[in-house]
Formats: sequence, C-alpha cells, structure tokens
Amino acid sequence: MSKQAKFMPTVQALVQCYQAFEAHSAANIRALGLTPPQFDIIATLGNISGMTATALGEKTLITKGTLTGVVDRLVERGWVERAAHDSDRRCQMVRLTPAGAALFARVFPAHLAHLQACFAGVSAADHARWQTALREMGQLFKKETL
Repeated sequence: MSKQAKFMPTVQALVQCYQAFEAHSAANIRALGLTPPQFDIIATLGNISGMTATALGEKTLITKGTLTGVVDRLVERGWVERAAHDSDRRCQMVRLTPAGAALFARVFPAHLAHLQACFAGVSAADHARWQTALREMGQLFKKETL
C-alpha cells in the first residue's frame, strides 16, 4: 500500500461506523413515526423557543434545499409553525407547536434510550478514549477547511 493510501482503512472504518450508526438510529426513528430529517428538526427545536430557518439549517444535518420541504410537512402535521421574527421582518422563526412539544417529549427520550442500549456495558474509559479519538480526527478535517 502506498504512503498516500495508508489512511484509507481509517476512512473505511469511520464510514462503516457512521453507516451502522445511521441505519440503527434511522430504524428506530421510523418506528417512532418520523423520518430522520423530521426527527432532526423536532429534536433541534425541543426545549427552545424557536430559531430562524437559517439557524435551523446550520444546526441540523439537513441541506437547505430539503429543509423547507421538511418544515412544510411538519407544519402540515401541526408539529411546527412559522412565526414572524421579533426584530427582523425578513426572517421567520420556526418553533414547535404544543403538539410538537408533546411529540418531542415522547420521541426524544425514547430515541435516547434506544441509543443508550447500544452502549450498555461500555466503560467510562472506553467512552473517554472514543471521544478523544473522534475529536482529534474531527480536528484534522477542520484544519483542512480553514
């Protein structure tokens, strides 16, 4: 293997880990009656008074082109609403409705419990080791984008 290709097993392991996590997480989210992008928005808006669509796009894993359609569908279901921004008429706030807050209170803890079960029996030392490794790897990519 060339010197340039030595990193490929790390990339493959990272991608396989992410794909496994995403598949496991998405299956549970669908069982809760949501799509992953819908859950992402509900979870992001949970326990806050709302945020602009721009901020919502930055905080979620949803592309700008997809965000509007997902928010539209959540509005249709009565879980989120758009409201005028207090100080900037050009912006709209997106926030949970009371029904959306009730949905968040039901699905967010259920999904956390689902994920927590994967980590049953994992030591604090293992968690610390993984977090350090992932943060260090994340810094490699952040350096490249500066």
